[in-house]
Amino acid sequence: MHVETVGSGPRVVLVHGSGGNSGWPAQRPLAERYTLVMPTRTGYPPNPPVARIDFERQAEELLEVLEPGDNLVGHSYGGIVSLLAAASADLQSLASLEPPALGVAKGHPAVDSLVSELKPLWPTDLEPEQFLRRFVKIVGSEVTAPSPLPPEVEASVRAMMAERSPWEARIPLDELAAAPFPKLVVSGAHNAAFDAVCDVLEARLDAERAVLPGAGHSIPRAPGFNERLDEFLRRARSGAPADARHRADRPPSAA
Repeated sequence: MHVETVGSGPRVVLVHGSGGNSGWPAQRPLAERYTLVMPTRTGYPPNPPVARIDFERQAEELLEVLEPGDNLVGHSYGGIVSLLAAASADLQSLASLEPPALGVAKGHPAVDSLVSELKPLWPTDLEPEQFLRRFVKIVGSEVTAPSPLPPEVEASVRAMMAERSPWEARIPLDELAAAPFPKLVVSGAHNAAFDAVCDVLEARLDAERAVLPGAGHSIPRAPGFNERLDEFLRRARSGAPADARHRADRPPSAA
């Protein structure tokens, strides 16, 4: 597995979502205070392609990257991989950014609707560019790639097309709730299904919650994300408990 490391200080392992490892450009300023460890999940370039990507297998691979005392941050599909790995890891903290762990909120109307929209994409006979544009429209991201897709972007989309359906993931909620490290769950106030999933994780894991609008599903680019993550990491390192404000860190309009 390809791993890029930059910066110095406490280790923060950043696990990317579907579509590939962009190098977490918005988080690069944090390298002034932290060592940013950015693995590229199996199947995504520059790793060789694979026929199937499974979140359980990738959680095992992530455990090989993690070191005791790491801070783990997982976005989207990488959030599922991180939640699975965290149950067996010795972490300092865990932050989960809109993981599509739709199974934890099964029965919620918005969640069931999103699953219905996504199901036709796995498997699919769409070409990679068609798949990408349909996928991002459903989940609330933006397509910035040109048409036709550059070869590396197409390779990343083909990897996404090989991923196991995320709603099949069984998140070990009880084990994570019992883990001693603090947890943070972040949503973007753009999709009721992701809100529902994050509500369940917040409640079941006794997690802090932040709602950061402005970037849709692309939570790492949301205004204020770096500051909120930095504040969480500092408190996790010091062992200070979260106050009431950080337990419900969301705008008044968010329920």
